[in-house]
Amino acid sequence: MAKKAADKASQRKPAAAPQATAADPGSIPVVGAREPCPCGSGRRYKACHGREAAHAVQQLVQRPFEGLPGEADWVALRELVPAATAPLTLRQGLAADGEVPSVTLATVLPMAWPALRRADGAILLGLQTQSSSGDVSRDLADALEQALATEPGNPVPPRRPAPGGPRLQDLLDLSAPLEPTVHSGFEFWLEDSEAATGEVAASLERANAAVIPTEQVHGLDSAYWCGTPEKNHLRWVMTHPEEELLDALARLASAGEASLGEGTRLVGSFRAHGLTVPVWDLPLEMSAADCEKPAAAFAERLAAVLAAPEPLTPEQRRTRAGLVNRQITLG
Repeated sequence: MAKKAADKASQRKPAAAPQATAADPGSIPVVGAREPCPCGSGRRYKACHGREAAHAVQQLVQRPFEGLPGEADWVALRELVPAATAPLTLRQGLAADGEVPSVTLATVLPMAWPALRRADGAILLGLQTQSSSGDVSRDLADALEQALATEPGNPVPPRRPAPGGPRLQDLLDLSAPLEPTVHSGFEFWLEDSEAATGEVAASLERANAAVIPTEQVHGLDSAYWCGTPEKNHLRWVMTHPEEELLDALARLASAGEASLGEGTRLVGSFRAHGLTVPVWDLPLEMSAADCEKPAAAFAERLAAVLAAPEPLTPEQRRTRAGLVNRQITLG
């Protein structure tokens, strides 16, 4: 009996696990939760690097672009604008060979690649990619670091960044403004789009056919006009604190001062990466250029209301509730 008890006890006693290796967490491939961890620790993945990965995913960063110049435009290019590019400036000392390559932010790249290094060494960094860490800024920084180490003429494959890795705020020159250029199509994918043939040309044609016409509204920060078959829209990314902005919009809407002219209407807002994006319906004949003056006048009214906050009246509270009920979260 004593021997059987001892045998059972020995069966219950777990074997000592080998010491985990010092492998880079970001280089550990994802496997099944109950499979051995690829790092060689001898533990199951869910109890080893899988736990780090799960913890990293849970750490959702609400404003991943906060601290970057042009935060609102980062949000717009991530969620609202189909085709756009913007030059980026790296911090000094990032390039291993001392030569700083050209880096361009792009809304989306072929095959949804995180990044692409062209044959001439120039880097395209894709913004509209799947986030795996809960921090879009860390995902983009990891793709950028991979691109810097990638041989020219190759794309950067997706992967999960290492917990605690750098963010864009650590890699970019924060004194350089973000200056987006909106495109009507994705010809910027290729160094010579006119030379595209076969599958490449077909892929480019399909992508271009799906683009919703979008333009920047000049004179305004982070305001984008877009056209659809039924009506046009103005989508304006704002950095004001959400609660204060919603109060101000409710006050203006209740007073009949939230429109951009005849036939226009403030219909609600998006919430995207910690910022609020009011949306107006526009008549089909109203172009991006037509939005400039009325939107600038609205910006003045909004600034005045934000500068003099007051408790909302019952009618204003009802208007605010309507705006909140129609709010959609992106990203």
